[in-house]
Amino acid sequence: MKFIIGIGGVTNGGKTTLTNRLLKTLPNCCVVHQDDFFKKPDQIEVGDDGFRQWDVINAIDMEAMVSTVKGWQENPVKFALSHGVSMSPESTTEEGIHILIVEGFLIYNYKPLIDVYDKCFYISIPYEECKKRRSTRTYTLPDPPGLFDGHVWPMYLRHRKEMEDNCERIAYLDGMTSKDDIYNKVYESFQNDLLNNL
Repeated sequence: MKFIIGIGGVTNGGKTTLTNRLLKTLPNCCVVHQDDFFKKPDQIEVGDDGFRQWDVINAIDMEAMVSTVKGWQENPVKFALSHGVSMSPESTTEEGIHILIVEGFLIYNYKPLIDVYDKCFYISIPYEECKKRRSTRTYTLPDPPGLFDGHVWPMYLRHRKEMEDNCERIAYLDGMTSKDDIYNKVYESFQNDLLNNL
């Protein structure tokens, strides 16, 4: 059985924290991080707002990302082994349970990906908390002054509306609740879906 979980959300909302915890507890679980598909800085356009447009779908090589997800769908065992994922003995064949987590901030804004998810989650946090968390993160390319208010948050609002219009199956998670609460909700939901599909 193959199962694909989408974990989307606002920047610094807790997507990677949740994903890493699920990777440790779910059997035969692989992950595709959207951040791994960002284009090179010289390929990122500068917008009318004066900022490099990192927070738009064109900044990501979505075709390569979809191709990676399809590679997992075609052969999750080979994918897992090639990515160093430990497999349970019964899962080295197609008979076992195989799970893929697709994690990122725009994973519900690209039509070819929307239909692959068996379960969709989205973590949101309010503006002030998001800005605070973002200011404490260290990025390879530091945020220039004014980026959050001038680009990041407006793009988040635009893409969230677009996502809500395109994908109706999303379970929303409050990123202000504890990490344990968020994890438990996702884990229990996954377990219930798994039992219903057996």
